[in-house]
Amino acid sequence: MEVEVWSDVACPWCYVGKRHLEEALTGFEGADDVQVTWRSFELDPTAPRVRDQDAVTLLAAKYGRSHEEAEAMVQSMRETGAKDGLDLRFDIARSGNTFDAHRLLHLAAAHGIQDAVKERFMRAYQTEGEAIGEPDVLQRLAVDAGLPADEVREVLATERFAEEVRADEAQAVEFGIRGVPFFVVDRRVAVSGAQPPEVLLQLLKQGAEAEAA
Repeated sequence: MEVEVWSDVACPWCYVGKRHLEEALTGFEGADDVQVTWRSFELDPTAPRVRDQDAVTLLAAKYGRSHEEAEAMVQSMRETGAKDGLDLRFDIARSGNTFDAHRLLHLAAAHGIQDAVKERFMRAYQTEGEAIGEPDVLQRLAVDAGLPADEVREVLATERFAEEVRADEAQAVEFGIRGVPFFVVDRRVAVSGAQPPEVLLQLLKQGAEAEAA
């Protein structure tokens, strides 16, 4: 069984969704036979490498909310993340373009360590205040997660895996994906959003039933 997850490393709900999927898999009988593939999705493809604005200001502008309303959104997300053991540090987050991060995640998939690299990138951005759009930061994080330094440098210096990222994003458009995380099981059943673990467990069971039918 393949579980494909469209998500962005700069998306806090995607980090929560990752934890919920991990929990769902612990209760799924066929978990050992599940392959999780992380698909590319950019929340803001036009973003510069690093933005100067803080998270509250960005949220207020994006959703047309007041500063106070955006602060409440941030607090709600922090509380949700904390329930899953995540320390979402919006106060130090340095948002930026994630295209190169997604290209490196395709390299990670080729090496069989995509989940580890995804986790490292998410933790770096969401909790450590790393500028995930900066090549030197990505180089350090990717190597730290286990990728070969020379291949990481090659990816960052070229357009390698750019087509794969765009193919993921084109598939997202075809599926009608407008928000992430978005979970797809064997291209048969799907659910959108950082759903509770029990909902994702049910999705896995539905996928298994569809496969057996």
